Amino acid sequence: MKIGYPCINRTLDCRGNKTFRLKSYSEQRLIQTVENNLNCLNNMIDFNIKNNLLFFRITSDLVPFASHSVCTFNWQEYFSKKLENIGKIIKQNKIRISMHPDQFIVLNSKNKEVVNRSIKELFYHAQILDLMKLDYTAKIQLHVGGAYGDKKQSIQRFINNYSTLNQKIKNRLVIENDDRIYSIKECLHISDKTDIPILFDVFHHSIINNNEPIKQILHNTKDTWQKKDGIPLADYSSQEPGEKTGKHAQTINLDDFEKFIKESRPFDFDIMLEIKDKEKSAIKAYEIAKKDKRILKVKN
Repeated sequence: MKIGYPCINRTLDCRGNKTFRLKSYSEQRLIQTVENNLNCLNNMIDFNIKNNLLFFRITSDLVPFASHSVCTFNWQEYFSKKLENIGKIIKQNKIRISMHPDQFIVLNSKNKEVVNRSIKELFYHAQILDLMKLDYTAKIQLHVGGAYGDKKQSIQRFINNYSTLNQKIKNRLVIENDDRIYSIKECLHISDKTDIPILFDVFHHSIINNNEPIKQILHNTKDTWQKKDGIPLADYSSQEPGEKTGKHAQTINLDDFEKFIKESRPFDFDIMLEIKDKEKSAIKAYEIAKKDKRILKVKN
């Protein structure tokens, strides 16, 4: 078991997700921005190693506009060595990596242009992980998409579109349950038809579910992961008090997290904390989880 957080470290004096407007695009602007993002990623990884946070989600903005037609620059070759070196540090320290394309990436859209753009963006994500020379335990997580008035047809459209994907994407893609449309039950159906591993989002499950207990879900989703995929992944958060349903917590509810850790035994999986204060909550979570025999440590 590893504990992690997504994309941004609020303690460090750097931003690893810098981007710019499309109208400002230039080759020089792209190079400068990616250099900044990669340097900051290095700093964040170093911070994470020192704090035993061995799971990290790399921002999708690492290379802005990489999948857009405006980008004709061969960024893959230009940054290949730096990406490979970052990958070496990741592997040496047994860090788990994931990526999560934004909500505009919809594989089951009825609009073919949206689907085509989504596939290009997924391929870019796969390229990043491949250039780092990470194995297939480094995953790209994706929501199923919309329902479009016919959930059954929308699920089938996802399955059909998935079947057309480049193997580089298939090697890394996982799906997660969401908080509005697709529950774990429906993700399991899709996985049964496609062999896509399922990432269990604990908070989303608390909002839409079929009354399945945590242990049952961890058992069922575990079976969707093959050896090459590594141990399963899970996203964890809780409800922000006083806010509308689905609002992620600003800071970790330690009692709720400790309860989840206990309920999840004996299943082993890596936990991404989708909490607003990022590394601050992740450090607190590690202090609780380090008592558990499942937790992986890089230092005493």
